[in-house]
Amino acid sequence: MTLKKALDLYPDRVAVVDGDRSFTYAKIGDRVAGLARFFQAQAIQPQDRISVLEVNSHAFLETYYAAAGIGAILNPINYRLAAREVAYILRDSGTRWLVTGSRFASLIKGILEEDTPLEGVVWIGDRPDASPEVSYFSYDEAIKSHTGPFEPVTVGENEVAHLYYTSGTTGRPKGVMLTHKNVCLHALGTIAELKLVDSDAWGHIAPMFHLADAWATFAVTWVGGRHVMVGQFEPQAVMATIEQQRITLSNLIPTMLNLMIKHPRVDEFDFSSLRVILSGGAPIAPQVVKNITEVFHCDYIQTYGMTETSPYLTFSILKKHLQDLPPDEQLKYKSRTGRPFIAVDLKVVDDTGKPVTADDQQVGEIWVRGDTITPGYWNNPEETQQAFTDGWLRTGDLAVVDTEGYVNIVDRKKDMIVTGGENVYSTEVENVLYMHPKVLEAAVFGVPDEKWGEAVTAAVVLKENESATAKEIIQFCREYQAAYKTPKTIVFLDELPKTGSGKITKKALRDPYWKK
Repeated sequence: MTLKKALDLYPDRVAVVDGDRSFTYAKIGDRVAGLARFFQAQAIQPQDRISVLEVNSHAFLETYYAAAGIGAILNPINYRLAAREVAYILRDSGTRWLVTGSRFASLIKGILEEDTPLEGVVWIGDRPDASPEVSYFSYDEAIKSHTGPFEPVTVGENEVAHLYYTSGTTGRPKGVMLTHKNVCLHALGTIAELKLVDSDAWGHIAPMFHLADAWATFAVTWVGGRHVMVGQFEPQAVMATIEQQRITLSNLIPTMLNLMIKHPRVDEFDFSSLRVILSGGAPIAPQVVKNITEVFHCDYIQTYGMTETSPYLTFSILKKHLQDLPPDEQLKYKSRTGRPFIAVDLKVVDDTGKPVTADDQQVGEIWVRGDTITPGYWNNPEETQQAFTDGWLRTGDLAVVDTEGYVNIVDRKKDMIVTGGENVYSTEVENVLYMHPKVLEAAVFGVPDEKWGEAVTAAVVLKENESATAKEIIQFCREYQAAYKTPKTIVFLDELPKTGSGKITKKALRDPYWKK
């Protein structure tokens, strides 16, 4: 539906810019039809699975729409996973065909050495050495050789459209199912919330295998906007692309924004085209938000969501009367997790399931429901049942809510630190660390402690050419928060471990201490 609308209204408008290549909506429509016909020629049926392992590109966008056109389920894969991890996902999803870039030839070789149900691979770019176990086709040749009329198949709104794999409680990833209704209603909701229009240019900067960015594939297309592809994140290259392509908005991971605003050459770029920057995927410190608005000279919206929710659950968009507050007061709201997304019901509840008091003090778990929420996990009824209570998805995120209805996440349940009987929320400590002028990145976690149960520990990356001692950082924190919240230990690192989507992963920092 979303692509058809753009084809009807904006056929001659540039739809996608990918490096030195650009495509109108009419051209994208032709390419999507060719790819869809190719898959049909391989006997791919509705609800069969196709996977894509690729950097942000026009091919990624085309694959999203080609799969939808034939009613297949698309499974975007994190290309930073190991071969065995990808092979597990291919087996669990029952994927028949894989679309991937030639840059991943060595990874694919390792995958094909594992047991997978793959029948064929569509290669973007130079064709690698073939494997006898599967068929190989050139991406562009597959499109060019399958011309002719194409009519999208009819799909039910509750049929699965996408399958995204995320961490499971058993240690094995679980497939989050998103239906056509989930995807389309989420797109409509974001169009309304963000006031997306045909003059918008969206920067695909966060990876398209992650819903922090993937949702824009559908919403931006629906309004006839322009997609600008950034293959992989590099701060200076992203800033140059924003300037050159006149990008108007994008959603970035906080770590990406932090690296951009603290880049030594940030003042050399023109960001005047930006109307809003969104941030999602992890909490963000108010100081970072302030720096973002000062550097980019545009509005800022904090977002919160999950793979299971398509993804958005909240936006820190200010209500009309809050826009009249002084800048410092506005900043407090913009830095919060936000008020509920238009398409969902959201509540914060205590351990008995009762809503917490809206006093910005009582901490509870965020529960959500609505037509953008996953129906469950692929072939995993046990995990599905455990995730829901009376139709509400339990997010596992701890938050407070204020009298305006704006929630603020204080921690993941698993990341909360209990030290000396006191609860310490890691994001609160990180917010202070980000205020330190020498700190580039920080992550706070708990480690075993004989006296206190857990001790607050911080991993810190300093800005380039800066130096600091642990004592200096600890003393700085003590000036801004209670002693029990102050890190007992500072670990200096060259970089923090991150997930495939660019989020800091505390598990990698915390686990070595608990396995000793």
